[in-house]
Amino acid sequence: MKEWTDRPAPAAKTVSEARLMSVLNTAVDGIIVIDEHAHILVYNNACEKLFGYTAAEVLGQNVKVIMPRDYSDAHDRYMDNYKRTGHRKIIGIGREVRGRHKDGTEFPVELSVGEASTPDGRQFIGILRDLRSRKEAEQRVNELQADLVHLARVSAMDEMGAALAHELNQPLTAIMLYMQGIARTLDKRDDPADAQFKTVLAKAVHEAERAGNIISRMRQFVEKREPHRRPIDLNAVVNEAVELTIVGMRARVNIERDFAQQLPKAFVEPVQIQQIVVNLLRNASEALKDREDGTIFVSTRQDGAFVTIIVEDNGPGIPPAAMPTLFKAFSTTKKTGMGLGLSISRSIAQNHSGDLIVDPGGHGRGARFIVQLPVASREEETDAGL
Repeated sequence: MKEWTDRPAPAAKTVSEARLMSVLNTAVDGIIVIDEHAHILVYNNACEKLFGYTAAEVLGQNVKVIMPRDYSDAHDRYMDNYKRTGHRKIIGIGREVRGRHKDGTEFPVELSVGEASTPDGRQFIGILRDLRSRKEAEQRVNELQADLVHLARVSAMDEMGAALAHELNQPLTAIMLYMQGIARTLDKRDDPADAQFKTVLAKAVHEAERAGNIISRMRQFVEKREPHRRPIDLNAVVNEAVELTIVGMRARVNIERDFAQQLPKAFVEPVQIQQIVVNLLRNASEALKDREDGTIFVSTRQDGAFVTIIVEDNGPGIPPAAMPTLFKAFSTTKKTGMGLGLSISRSIAQNHSGDLIVDPGGHGRGARFIVQLPVASREEETDAGL
């Protein structure tokens, strides 16, 4: 059989040869023909792109030149076994295998093998299709499916959280009313021994009120509603977010607050800003989980036309390798989580005509996140009736 490649060659002697040359040289898939000794007889243009070798470099060589070592070591043995027993492992079946590029890179290919009897002996035709694009697409689809499933769970938990907050609020209100009723009854009695009971009841009422406030904030945080930006007291919004985060914080971390006095109002959607603060505090808490003296510093200040929220910790800082994808969606170094917190937080800040900036720290300094938000203009305050 002649050796057809995409290299210039004498004119085909027959119409059949011309047709075959055209097919080989225009095929999208790689086509290789080898003889009984595994020597390459045909190596088309697509193979050159696939493996990086030119036809001149591989014609006459053993086909193992384009195989990974674990395949090439067994290839001759498989061929000898087939010629001796006729037992097929891949001929006429096809399967996914790996190819090896000239630069040593291995990649997946779909291989179909056929057999032909010729006057020069048995020959084997291999058709190879590059699977890299398909594998990458499948991986992206699988990742997206996993993310969508996780998002569905998050959405379900949001709905469940709102429902629980609503249901818990009623028994808490009833408990407060019962305790207040008992306190009023004790007030009517003139018994010095009741003083201790009154003190305990007052503390119980205070804790019930605190629980009710926490649930109220949770409902506001998770409920779905149209965003409404307005001039707000940023210190109050940040303080509520800190209190909400403390409730769900697993690690024992100290939070220090330093809010600027006479801070101008920020023109924002309060719940969205609280979402940023909660995300930053939870991340900082995670970074401090192995420290006994873990401390998070939360502060506010004015910086020109912006009011800023600064969240800083005394942890190890952010590794340099994590910085390029820090704000990228679905990128996370945690064992759990989706890697959406920082991406969403920056988007919220930028949608408010602000930004979320990070100083990664390291070398004894913890990470420092700065949220920039626009100061409310006089017109915006006037429109809000302030």
